[in-house]
Order: sequence, then structure tokens, then C-alpha cells
Amino acid sequence: MCAVRTPAMAAISFASHSVLRRTLHSFVTPRPLVITSNKLSHYTTLISLPLSSSAAGTCHLPQAIKGDVDSLLGGVRDKGAIEAVKHIIELARRASSRREVLHTDFLTPPILNESIIVLGKLADIKAVAQGGYPQIKYLLSLRWRCRLSVGHPQAFTTDPDIVAALSITGNFGFHPCSHGDFLGTILGTGIAREKLGDIILQGERGAQVLIVPELVDFITAALDKVGNVPVTCKKIPLVAVEYEPPRTKSFKTVEASLRVDAIASAGFRISRTKLVDLISNGDVRVNWTTVTKSNTTIKNGDIISVSGKGRLKIGEINSTKKGKFAVELIQYL
Repeated sequence: MCAVRTPAMAAISFASHSVLRRTLHSFVTPRPLVITSNKLSHYTTLISLPLSSSAAGTCHLPQAIKGDVDSLLGGVRDKGAIEAVKHIIELARRASSRREVLHTDFLTPPILNESIIVLGKLADIKAVAQGGYPQIKYLLSLRWRCRLSVGHPQAFTTDPDIVAALSITGNFGFHPCSHGDFLGTILGTGIAREKLGDIILQGERGAQVLIVPELVDFITAALDKVGNVPVTCKKIPLVAVEYEPPRTKSFKTVEASLRVDAIASAGFRISRTKLVDLISNGDVRVNWTTVTKSNTTIKNGDIISVSGKGRLKIGEINSTKKGKFAVELIQYL
């Protein structure tokens, strides 16, 4: 187990940030933690992925050789996620062979998506994803970060308790702060970005933050101001997180095909030539996976994201009398 609460830390004043940063360096480096026995709130998002050892085409991970791992990584469509997925495979191998449960830090949606696909091909592994939200659909289809617990199925004797929530409150009525202001202030204490989940803005009141539990005491002691606004930071139960569904706007387009370049061009209101250039530069993703071909076909429920432009969800698709496609596009604001 990784011990993060030290007697010295509790006695340090809010102003002693430099001392806290030096103390922090001993545990901010990303590393897995053995599961605790604390029971998780039923409001927390959990994705359980028990994987059968008898499934065809699976790899028994504890005995996997390098060729097996290379083969698994070869199926990763988002090449920018390969190193992270490789680390998670190694984490799963160690956890399964030792009959224990290990945890990642917060993963971005592309890495989470690719990791779940790879872990689905492995035998003797169970994976649980947790992001701190009550509705699983938003975790998978939007932009939420989450942590992944992996291990042998028999090692999961309790639900992983690996996400904590903080409330940062202050009078932001005259000095509103953005998501970037809160993020920058928290990272300014010296912690790694991977230790943070989502930041939920609450307007004049402040924000709520999802974080790894072992850094709760540190952040509550270190954080006393965001921008020019004095703040109070305290731990809250996950059930108190004020989740809000994203704001959206729906509209329809009629296209001759369901190619991603055609649909995204209409959805983001940019020329098709520009959209093709964005695809060539690796700036277009479908369901968090980088698209490499302009003729990739989309379907109902797909999420298209373009760097710097935002995200679209594909709604209903209907054929017209003229053989075209009427596509509902849902834009996240």
C-alpha cells in the first residue's frame, strides 16, 4: 500500500506550499495502488468487465509472451495511446499473476476506450472503470476521465474505492474563474494531471473536483486561493457531486453518404477539403479513436470529435426518397 497521509503534512500551514511540494514529490509519480477494503458509494460509476478464460481468441495474460502483447498492441487504432495501453497490459499481467487488484491513474477517453478493447481479449482478467458519475453512458460517450482497476476476478472482493471528490467554494460572483483557472491552480501545487479527474464548474459558488483519494489531504491543505478569490477546499461524498448533463443543440443534414468527412463537414460547418486536411493531420476522432480514412462510415450513436471544434453525436439516420441520408446531429455546447 502507498501511504500518503503523514503527521508532518497535517501540521503544515496553508502558506507553506514549497514544503508541501517537496513532500509531494515522493508520491506524485504515477503508480498503481493495491485495492482498499472501503465500500464504494452506489452512486459512483462502475463498469465491470469480467472476461471469460474460455472465450475464443483470448490470451492468457500471466503466461503471455512478447509476441502476444505485440499482437494486442497492433490492434490499437489510436497510435498515440499505444504506450499507455502497453503499461495497462503490464499492470493487468502483474495483478492477475499475483491475484491482486491494481489501479491506473485517471485515463483520457481515447486511452480508456483502447484499453477496454484490449482487455476484452485477455483471459483471467476483470476490469472495473470508475469516474465518479452516476450515469455510465456519459462516462463512455463524452469526455469524462476515469480510473481503471484490473486484476484476477477472484481478487475483486469489494468494489474499488479509488475516486474522491472535493468542493472548492468561494465568492466568485465578481471574479468568475474558468475551468482552466481551477485546473491551473490545482496543478500549480505540484501534482500530476493524471491524478485529477473532471472539474465541474458551479458558477459563483466555485467548483467540484474528482481526484485520487491519496491526494485529498494535500489539496485541502495547499489550496487557499483560485485566481484572486480566497477559497475553502473540503472533501465531499461522491453522492454530493452535482452532476449536470451536457448542453446540446440538435439539427439535421441531408447527405449523399455516411462518410465521416461528409457528416463532420456538415456538422462543424467547415469545408469538406478542410475536413480532409484535419483527418490527414490526425485531428478527427470517432468514438475517441483517431480516423485515418476520409471514407470511414459512421452510424447512429457515434461520437465525432475534431480538435479545436468540439464534438458531435450522431442521432437518427433515415433514408430519403431520393436515396440520400437524413442525419440528426447533436452538438455538445
